[in-house]
Amino acid sequence: MHLLLLLFACSSPAPAPAPAPVVEPEPETSPLPIASPSFANPVANPNSGEKPLAGWEGIAHGVELGQFQLPASEHGASQATVVRIDPRRAELVLRMASRDGAPRSVEQWAIDEDLVAAINAGMFQTDHRTNTALMVDGAHTNNGELTGDKVLLAFGPREEALHDAQIVDLGCDDLDALRPKYTTWVQGIRMLSCAGENVWSDQPKMWSHAVIGEDDQGRILFIHARSPYRTRDFVDHLVALDLGLVNLQYAEGGPEATLVVREARQTRVWIGSYETGFYEKDDNLEQWAVPNVLGVRAGPVRAPEPVDTIRHPLDR
Repeated sequence: MHLLLLLFACSSPAPAPAPAPVVEPEPETSPLPIASPSFANPVANPNSGEKPLAGWEGIAHGVELGQFQLPASEHGASQATVVRIDPRRAELVLRMASRDGAPRSVEQWAIDEDLVAAINAGMFQTDHRTNTALMVDGAHTNNGELTGDKVLLAFGPREEALHDAQIVDLGCDDLDALRPKYTTWVQGIRMLSCAGENVWSDQPKMWSHAVIGEDDQGRILFIHARSPYRTRDFVDHLVALDLGLVNLQYAEGGPEATLVVREARQTRVWIGSYETGFYEKDDNLEQWAVPNVLGVRAGPVRAPEPVDTIRHPLDR
């Protein structure tokens, strides 16, 4: 089954970070429609409209956690874990090794920065500091280059009338008009078009995934799946869920893909593993150090209690 690992401060040191996985670029031609025959017919897709396995669990004000069953992968439990954030009630933050200290595990970033949830902010260059595309937070620039990647997560509005956070699509949004209106920008690879079409190129490679989404209510989603999928298939699987996805931005793949949720009494960590051509095994139990994370700050749903130091069995 899926690896769900509860780790605490006593976790073993994270291994040295590895270069970002090689990701196939989306096609330069017009976006391709979702082509999987099973997804053309909702009745034929057993995952269509899937609800969370145990409902949405409130973990902090404006922050919810859900787990969804996906079609079978070649490895693992074939589940997606989703943290759903209402940016009107919870604060999104960006933390970067170029400003905030050395690379570290996503869990350690969450502990150090007092985050209730955290995920990879994006892929990074060989210096293990610089994002592969634009990354700016207020006065600090991690990477000032606007690349050909077609989506950018924006938050920290400078005007009250703006969305608190949104994924800006260069194919349909006016970046020049929006750029001065937000303090924080993280550029990444587009997975859905403005029309909701799957634009990821078809490819045989597969890996674990960490991605950022936006739903039709303006909520931001941190999404993780340890079980490896071809990314085009993974996008199809996510669209079929009851998430209301309108935008989707790639963050990381393989063993570096990590999602952390910290509550009053426990910390839950979802760790990636398999990646074609790099780490073709489903046995990774270590959190790899990463330089940049997206996180959430929010008040607890319940009053804090002493943390139980419990290591749950590993379900594989």
